[in-house]
Amino acid sequence: MDYNYSDLVTQAKQWAKEAVQSGWLSEQDAKLLLEFDERTPDSLFAKSHSRPLIVAFLGGSGVGKSTLLNRLAGEEIARTGVERPTSKEVTLYRHRSVELSKLPESLPIDKIKVATHDDESKKNIIWIDMPDFDSTEVKNRDLVLGWLPHIDVLIYVVSPERYRDNKAWQILLAEGGRHAWIFVLNQWDKGQPEQYDDFIKQLRKAGFENPIVYRTSCITDTSITTQDEFSQLRATIEGLADEHIIEQLESRGLYVRQIDLKDKLQRSVEKTGVPDGFEKLIKYWQSSWPETVKILKEGFEWPLQIMAGYYAQLAGHLLPKYKKQSGAESEPANKKSILWDDWAQSRFADKLGELIVKADQLQLPVKPIKQVLLSYRDKAAKIVHEQTELAARQALVNPGNKLQRFLMKFARFCEFVLPLAAISWVSYQVLEGFYESSISDEAYLGTDFAIHSGILIALSWLLPFFLRKQLKPSLEKTALKGLQQGLDQSMAKIEVEIESAIHQVAEQREKLVAKAQPILKQCKKQPPSKPAGETETLKRMLV
Repeated sequence: MDYNYSDLVTQAKQWAKEAVQSGWLSEQDAKLLLEFDERTPDSLFAKSHSRPLIVAFLGGSGVGKSTLLNRLAGEEIARTGVERPTSKEVTLYRHRSVELSKLPESLPIDKIKVATHDDESKKNIIWIDMPDFDSTEVKNRDLVLGWLPHIDVLIYVVSPERYRDNKAWQILLAEGGRHAWIFVLNQWDKGQPEQYDDFIKQLRKAGFENPIVYRTSCITDTSITTQDEFSQLRATIEGLADEHIIEQLESRGLYVRQIDLKDKLQRSVEKTGVPDGFEKLIKYWQSSWPETVKILKEGFEWPLQIMAGYYAQLAGHLLPKYKKQSGAESEPANKKSILWDDWAQSRFADKLGELIVKADQLQLPVKPIKQVLLSYRDKAAKIVHEQTELAARQALVNPGNKLQRFLMKFARFCEFVLPLAAISWVSYQVLEGFYESSISDEAYLGTDFAIHSGILIALSWLLPFFLRKQLKPSLEKTALKGLQQGLDQSMAKIEVEIESAIHQVAEQREKLVAKAQPILKQCKKQPPSKPAGETETLKRMLV
C-alpha cells in the first residue's frame, strides 16, 4: 500500500518536473507537487506484518504535555519545568524490543531523546512528546512539522487559558484528516465548564462532529478534589494499539494523503489552461489578423512597385543582383525580401506580442505559446519572399489575361497570313494583266497599280503588327499583379501557420494532461472501510 502511494507521489513529481521544463507550470506553481510530503508513519519501520501505534503529544508551551507523558509512563522521562519554551527536543518513549528502521535526514538525532521500558502492556505503543509548536525558536516548530507525517494519533493538549491559541488551530486545520485526534483539556483544576463547552464548539467548527475531549488535572495535592479523566485517556489509547486498527489508521491516512495529492495534481493541471482558451485565442487571431494585413499591404504598395519594375526590367534575374544595382543592402534573398523590411517586421512582431498578451488574459501559460510563436517572427520574411517571387515568376510566364493572349496569337497569325495573302493577290493580278495585255495589245499595269499594291501589302503586315504591339501586356503590370497575388497568398499562409502553431501548443497540453490522468485515476475515490472494534470511538477521532 505504501509502495503504491510512494509510486503515485513519484509519478506526480515527475509530471510536475516535465511541466516546468516545457513551460506549462512555473516553479512556484509546481511547488504544490514538487514539495509534496510522501512520508507516512510506517516509513519509520522495516516492512513487516505489524508495527506499533505512534502517539504524539502536541500543544503549546506550558500546557502540561510532558507531565501527561510522565503519568502515562509511570516515570519521569520527559523534562518538565516553568521555563518557556519548556520542550526543546523530541522525547521518544518505546518498548525495548521495538526498533526504528531508520530516521529521516530531516529529523536530527541530537534533537531526539529516546527512553525505553519493559512494560509488555505498552509494547505496541510509541509515545512521543514533541516540542512546543508556539516556541519562538524556529527549529522547534520545524521539529514538530518534521514529525507530524509519522504520527498515527495526535493527543492535542490545551489548557483552559490557552485553548484558543491561533497557532494551534493552524496546525489542526492543516493536518486535520491525516491523523486520529484526541483532545485533552489539561490543568482542569483551573478550568470552567463554559471553557469546556466553548472548546467543544470550536472543535466542531474544525470538522469534528463529536470530538473526544478528556479533562485532566496533574496536581499532586490529593486533598484537592477535581475532575480527572486520565484513566479514560489511557484506556482509549491502549484500545487503539490493535493491529487491525493500526492498519485502518494507516489506510485512512494514505487515503487522505492520496486525496490531497489528487487535489494538488488537479489544481496543477488546471494551471496549464483549458481547451476552450486555445479556441478563443484562435478566434481572436482570425478576427484581428485581417486588420494587420490591411496595414501591411498599405505599407507594401511602394516596395511592390519597385519589385515589379525589377522583374519587368531583368525578367528573372536573381534578386541579389538587383539589390547591388539599386544600391540596397546586400543580403541573401532567401532570408529577407525587400518587401519585408524593418517596418514590416516591427508590425508583425507587435501583432505576435498582442497575441501573447491575449493568451495571458485567457489564463493560458505564456511560455510554451511564446516559444512557438516567436519562431514564426523570423519565418514570416521567408514566407513573403518565397510566395511573392514564385507568384511573380508564374505571372511572367503567361503575361496578360486569356483574351489578351488569344488576340496576340491571332494578331501574330494575321501578321504572317495577311501579307502573304496580299502578295499572292498582287502576283495574281500582275500575271493576269500581263496575259491580257499580250493578247489585246492593251497597256500593261500602270503606276497606280504598283503604288496601290505596295500599300496593300504594307497595310496587311502593319495592321497586325501594330495590333500585336498594342495588345502586348505590360510586364511591369503583370509582375505587379503577380506580386500582389503572392502577397495575398503569403498573408493567408502566415495566418494558417499561426493557427497551426496554436493548435500544436494545444496538442502539447493535451499530451501533458493525458499523462496526469492515470495518476488522478489511481488515487482512491472511496474512503477505506470502517475498522472492526472501537468503530464509534475511532469515528469520533477523525475529521
